[in-house]
Amino acid sequence: MDISNKNKIDLNTVSITVIGLGKSGEAAAKLGNYLGAKIFLSDGGSTPDIMERQERLFSMGISVEIGGHSDKIFNADLWVLSPGIPQDADIVLNAKEKGIPVIGEIEFASWFTQDPIVALTGSNGKTTSVHLLTEMCATENLSPALSGNVGTAFSEVILMDLRDKPTHRVHILEISSFQMEYIVHFKPYISIYLNITPDHLDRYPGMDEYVQAKMNMIQNQTQNDHIVFNNDDSILSQNFEDVDPQTHGFSILGKGETQFTMNATKIYDDAHATLIQLDQLALPGQHNLANALAAATAANILGVPNSRIAQVMSTFAGVKHRLEKVLNINGVTYYNDSKATNVDAVKVALDSFNTSIHLILGGKDKGGEFLQLLPHAQNKVKGIVAYGQAGEKISTALRDAVKIEQVSSLKDAVEICHLNAEPGDIILLSPGCASFDQFSNFEERGEVFKSIVKDLNQS
Repeated sequence: MDISNKNKIDLNTVSITVIGLGKSGEAAAKLGNYLGAKIFLSDGGSTPDIMERQERLFSMGISVEIGGHSDKIFNADLWVLSPGIPQDADIVLNAKEKGIPVIGEIEFASWFTQDPIVALTGSNGKTTSVHLLTEMCATENLSPALSGNVGTAFSEVILMDLRDKPTHRVHILEISSFQMEYIVHFKPYISIYLNITPDHLDRYPGMDEYVQAKMNMIQNQTQNDHIVFNNDDSILSQNFEDVDPQTHGFSILGKGETQFTMNATKIYDDAHATLIQLDQLALPGQHNLANALAAATAANILGVPNSRIAQVMSTFAGVKHRLEKVLNINGVTYYNDSKATNVDAVKVALDSFNTSIHLILGGKDKGGEFLQLLPHAQNKVKGIVAYGQAGEKISTALRDAVKIEQVSSLKDAVEICHLNAEPGDIILLSPGCASFDQFSNFEERGEVFKSIVKDLNQS
């Protein structure tokens, strides 16, 4: 199949194999089916979630196999790959050898919209920032739709839009490096880069490859498009010196030219009028200040009034699973930070509190260096409980510097912290690892944590 010209792509009667029956795979299958393609979906797993999605697709007449990949996957004109499938997987290499074009779900969905796309990536802060930006854009002149690596697949939104034909649509996407590995035509109007720190080094040979995957996001942008980036990040400030799109920095340290500036008490707009007092910001922490400036800069480019930007900054209180306050039990406060899937996100979480912390780390190791937590844990972390597949690695790295216990399950970890905590302490789930050893995603891990805490409150 020739996919070199986006405007000439017609899926009618095209045979498409979708690999991976997660949210994005199911949505891509439904979108392709709606557009007249012959869909075959294949997943190597057979979890209850996968079987439930299989039944939904069966009811629509879509062919699905689970529990393994048969040779039927190669009877295709095009492959749409879910982001969890690595580039070096044998089936992917075989498909490429057979001359089958392989693309990602984000690329696939982008073929079927002419509306502007704002794509946001970074190692940390993505979810908070895209929610902030979506709130800012919810005006009479814009109809934002949030999707991507944030719970709703881009293909699902595109399918709804093809049916409902909304006006003033702007697509706001949270993008992971995985989703940018198979890009052909994907072209944001605005690309936003929050930060680049070591992450997913279990997937990439090194930092250079990880950074390059992130940079794929701008490969089709022109001088009519925009890049918003963190001037305080040394990697980012070097990568955007000679690019075609218009560049716009943001900074909490006063670096470079920015649309919004700040001093110790205020944020100013580009006319040097006061946008908002810092003590009016709803989200605490320097990292959230950077997130707010990134969202504000993109919103400004989209024509959102400064009054709306300031209003959202003063009212937006955060998102689930990111430093989410759960309960206070007998003076001990529980926080769900399940979204913290790398070491740098844990650093941010630790830096957000001045109170004594009982920290829960663990899950599936992503190649993180847990020793880097020590400067952020000093005189603050009373103890660490490590659990799951990465438990032994965490315990080995930190046991000489901090009190640490190792258990198998998240439930055991919470119960140990509950026994050790005193009034005024914080119990913080900020795992620094992926969830996939025991949970299907970080959302499930966060919900289980909250359920365990609520059970403790009732016992």
